[in-house]
Amino acid sequence: MNQNNNRWKQRFSEFQKALKSLEKALMVKDPDEIYRAGIIQYFEMTFELAWKSLKDYLFEQGFDPKTPRQTIQQAFRSEIIEDGHVWIDALEMRNMIAHTYDENHAKDVEKLIRNNYFSFLKALEAYFLKKL
Repeated sequence: MNQNNNRWKQRFSEFQKALKSLEKALMVKDPDEIYRAGIIQYFEMTFELAWKSLKDYLFEQGFDPKTPRQTIQQAFRSEIIEDGHVWIDALEMRNMIAHTYDENHAKDVEKLIRNNYFSFLKALEAYFLKKL
């Protein structure tokens, strides 16, 4: 097994750990402000590991995306992910919340994570599990 092959698998392992933590955090149905901030932080960490896992996997497949956006676009073209628009939306949201914090906005972000973003992260996990 070459080093690049190991790299995506190692990154995927870290992604799975972060995803599991996010899943546990989402079990709380009515989080307070502190818990909500934790959910958002877990999402940011999980999303970061998701796109980097994709990047490493795509590199093994002969592609060389440089940015998160390029990685998402190539993953969509390669039919690794189904809805590129949701991924790009999550990327933009992640970038925005890293620079501003407002409690009402945090509530909206938490709902997006629960209702839209968590499911595509689980779908990516299922895809990679098939590739192991």
